[in-house]
Amino acid sequence: MQNETQASPDAMYDVNSFCKAHKIGRTTFYELIKQGRGPRLSKIGRRTLISAEDAAVWRESLSESAE
Repeated sequence: MQNETQASPDAMYDVNSFCKAHKIGRTTFYELIKQGRGPRLSKIGRRTLISAEDAAVWRESLSESAE
């Protein structure tokens, strides 16, 4: 079974699925965005999406900041 945070490279998360997959709350997600520490967002119509690639880059940045 594939890990939820390891989606196919062309997958897109909406905010709710991103938060669920990364085990963070929506409040934390929006606070990270406000601080400039969140993942890169894509707007498609009215939807806010995060690509699997941008999610991976974001996760990598978290591990780099912890070092």
